[in-house]
Amino acid sequence: MMKLYGYILLMTPLIFLSVNWNLFQISFLLILMIFISYSKFSFFSSISYGYGIDYYSYGLIILSILIISLMIISSNLIKSTFFSLEFLFTNLILCLSLIMIFSSLNMLIMYMMFEFSLIPLLVLIYIWGYQPERLISGLYLFMYTLFASLPFLLVLMNTYMTQMSFYFDLYFSLLGGFLNHLFLVFAFMVKLPMFMVHFWLPKAHVQAPVSGSMILAGLMLKIGGYGFIRFMFIFENSFLKYSFIWFSFAIMGCILVSLICLIQGDLKSLIAYSSVAHMSMCMIGIISMSKWGIWGSYLMMISHGLCSSGLFCLANFSYERFGSRSFYLNKGLINLMPSMSFIWFIFCAFNMSCPPSLNFLSEVFIINSMMMYWYNSFLYFLFISFFSACFSYYLYSFIQHGVPHFLYSYMTGSVREFLLMIIHLIPLFLIILILNFMYF
Repeated sequence: MMKLYGYILLMTPLIFLSVNWNLFQISFLLILMIFISYSKFSFFSSISYGYGIDYYSYGLIILSILIISLMIISSNLIKSTFFSLEFLFTNLILCLSLIMIFSSLNMLIMYMMFEFSLIPLLVLIYIWGYQPERLISGLYLFMYTLFASLPFLLVLMNTYMTQMSFYFDLYFSLLGGFLNHLFLVFAFMVKLPMFMVHFWLPKAHVQAPVSGSMILAGLMLKIGGYGFIRFMFIFENSFLKYSFIWFSFAIMGCILVSLICLIQGDLKSLIAYSSVAHMSMCMIGIISMSKWGIWGSYLMMISHGLCSSGLFCLANFSYERFGSRSFYLNKGLINLMPSMSFIWFIFCAFNMSCPPSLNFLSEVFIINSMMMYWYNSFLYFLFISFFSACFSYYLYSFIQHGVPHFLYSYMTGSVREFLLMIIHLIPLFLIILILNFMYF
């Protein structure tokens, strides 16, 4: 793992000595190829200096590098601005902190990187955000995360005082009361985010630049799910005892947030709320504590990361042309950008978990785990699935049909934009073909 970190750190002079974005892009793709070549099947799993990978971190690190790479392609307007090199540097630091979260074997380092990843994200929102309201949305993000994660630090300190180690592999089935469990879960629920602690997410998404939205939807929300999976094995007894509480909140939140989606007037806001609904599904799978549930949640994290990131890119394409994200101004896109309309359709269909997407497979896994946990939950799943289809259909039909608010036809989209969407789309199809890795 150290050679990966060394490579990323040594890319810093490359940014400030060269103004070539393409060289930076190629370097990121080279990191991706190096990491994919790692042997994830070896017994030691690339363990060195307190870092290592397993299946969960392997997929999420590949997703991190891919999304950061796509963020750079999508931020074409920043390329010609004064702070373009600083933008690349912020992305590099964000990538490093995310990889360290997903590969750390030490709880304290994971916690520190968990907190540190907030700083580059705030820089992205504050410097390259759109409206002046980004100041208050950054404050929401900062206060929610800080408020939730300080009690989590107390849980880590308490664990260290009883076990005298911060390493994940030394613990199994630790005992803890409800307060200990609440402090542990709360930090990851805010990051996920779960319904009732989700209000920072739509605020941050709407004010963030397209790159900020992509990293938020693609990776920041996955830290919460990853933390749940990691700590669930350690505090197994308390999760078995109290998980029905979070299961109930997640089912309720999934249905209510899907209804909230139907009253949104902003493209980005609707996609952000749909992320909350999908992450509630992800939490249901994890909380069921079954193999089907964990795999379903893991696959949903990867599929949602690609699908949601793609939808934010599409919303940004129309924003760059129309100068607005309002549903009432973005009308008749099927006349103005017919080729992009097909891609809109595919992503909206995948967002409502249509086959043959990875989203569909993950929802099949999750409904199985839900019914293992509580048989009658399939009744709620019917509502969740129906409302999910409703808001995806609403998103597509509202902006593609109707009369545009001005009589001017734009080009259908640049090669860069189509390339960006195809790279989002290909893994959603192809990962299904290699799903035999689950049986190793």
